[in-house]
Amino acid sequence: MRCKTLLSLSFLGSLSFAGCGVSGKVAGTTPPPTPAITAVSVSCAATSLQTGQTSQCSATVSGTGAYSSAVTWSAVSGAVSNTGLYTAPSTVPASGSDNVKATSTEDSTKLGSAKIAITAPAPPPTITAVSLACSPSSITDTQTTSCTPTVTGTGAFANTVNVSISPAAAGTLSDATSVSSGTPVTFTPANTGADSVIITATSTANSAKSYSVPINVTASTAGPSCAGMSTGDNASLNGFLPFTATTAWNTDISSAPLDPNNAAITSAAGFAGLHLHHDWSSVAGGNYGIPYVVVDSSTTPLVPISVVDYASESDVALAPFPITAPIEGSPADCDGWPDTYIGDSHVLVLDRHACMLYETFNTHRCNGAWSASSETIWDLKNYDRRPWGWTSADAAGLPIFPGLVRYDEVAAGAINHAIRFTMQQTKNDANGGYFVEPASHAAGTVYGVSNVMGMRIRLKASFDISGFSAANQVILTAMKKYGMILADNGSYFYFQGVPDPRWNDDDLHNLDSIQSSNFEVVQMTPAFPGYDANTAPTGEPPTINSFTSSASSVAAGTPVTLTWNTSNDSYDFIDVLGGVSGGSVTTTPTATTTYTLNATNQYGRTTMQVAVVVH
Repeated sequence: MRCKTLLSLSFLGSLSFAGCGVSGKVAGTTPPPTPAITAVSVSCAATSLQTGQTSQCSATVSGTGAYSSAVTWSAVSGAVSNTGLYTAPSTVPASGSDNVKATSTEDSTKLGSAKIAITAPAPPPTITAVSLACSPSSITDTQTTSCTPTVTGTGAFANTVNVSISPAAAGTLSDATSVSSGTPVTFTPANTGADSVIITATSTANSAKSYSVPINVTASTAGPSCAGMSTGDNASLNGFLPFTATTAWNTDISSAPLDPNNAAITSAAGFAGLHLHHDWSSVAGGNYGIPYVVVDSSTTPLVPISVVDYASESDVALAPFPITAPIEGSPADCDGWPDTYIGDSHVLVLDRHACMLYETFNTHRCNGAWSASSETIWDLKNYDRRPWGWTSADAAGLPIFPGLVRYDEVAAGAINHAIRFTMQQTKNDANGGYFVEPASHAAGTVYGVSNVMGMRIRLKASFDISGFSAANQVILTAMKKYGMILADNGSYFYFQGVPDPRWNDDDLHNLDSIQSSNFEVVQMTPAFPGYDANTAPTGEPPTINSFTSSASSVAAGTPVTLTWNTSNDSYDFIDVLGGVSGGSVTTTPTATTTYTLNATNQYGRTTMQVAVVVH
């Protein structure tokens, strides 16, 4: 059916519709609900923290309408970032806990919290002390001692120690690494005679905590002596060590302090950028090096040495030089006679009967006679203090022999002395250059270098020698323990030894790869740059209180005893008898003889004479 629509216009602005089921009102829209926060809850990844630790917290906001989930964070004692990362306070709150709060930014009355327990951290492991008990503390070189370490501390500390020996070559330990507290360690000496050994236990957790115990090792029997040396060219000393244990040559300097100028010296020209160079060989490899001979003056006659150039600084005396004594460099007889320089041409003679060492420089032999530029006598049972400013067969005023590397000691497994070495340039000044103890003389060449005569260097303890042969390890160990003493001008970083047919030349060449940067300078006395001829100490020369003969007139073939009494002397010699010691000597003059006693110390020389008439 068709409907009619009635339109009614009211005031031209009103329109009404009716009929056919159409309502008279327009349908309306329901408004959204008002946003409302109903709850805030907080959860944290960790609910128990130590002071200073952190925990990530999150907030869950519930509500109606289009509410905001944003919150602001806070805590009673700790701190919370705007992302909810909670940091516990540095001290434990009185309550033992902290509340982490999240407050709705839309309704500050709605908040949530989480409780976090706060505890103090466990104390860090701390080593309070290390002790070491060794028993017995005095042993012979054939005995052992037992050392037990004890470690105390707090917390979960490591109760282990590393045990070490100084000097390293003094013996062995049954265990040395990570030794547990209370576990005994056995020390076995090296059976090389008397020694003073330090055994040290060091905490593995804190190297500043350590404890050392001295062990006195005495020789079980009388040690090697002069008389026990074999005779002949380059003969074995059979364990005899020249000079006393307290002399510079035989002093362990492995723990000695570095010289304050170490860095400057080792980085300066004339030291930096060099490498070792061994200065000796096998016979087949060239037979170079510095040879020596051991004699017995009870059978080897004393002969005169004509000292030409440095007689005033020499020990001019008859010496037991065999006519076949080896000369360094093997110059031909009469070549350059009597004193033309043809090389250092050292001759070293050890007298096992009197226990004396004779050394000459620029030595010549011609028609059975000897001449040299200098002659020096050394008492092998003592150590000579030569006058300050005096030279010797070495430029530094030192003995040569005790600084040589010898095959017999390498074969025995230990070099127990320092090694001599040379540098091309040493520090000069207007007074001839500088020297430090144990040197007594300088031969400076250039002011601008830092090397001074007597300077002692050592191979760094950190230098790894494990890749070298056993023989070379003996040499390198000595460089660490006793070091090297600058004794003369020569080629850069050359160190000297004795020629021997048993040397392995190829193996010795492996030493030449070691760079000078692996060495350091031991503290000098006096302080760098040392003395020169004008600043060296001065004092009184020795006093000879008496020098007498048991008879002033004897028949030929009759022995006489010469006796002397001296004060403040370092060493003595008699011009026609050579080196002497002990205050008396017996001799048999064959002709009327005037004997001149020479007493010497670091300040000078005193002489006195006595005559014996032979009729």
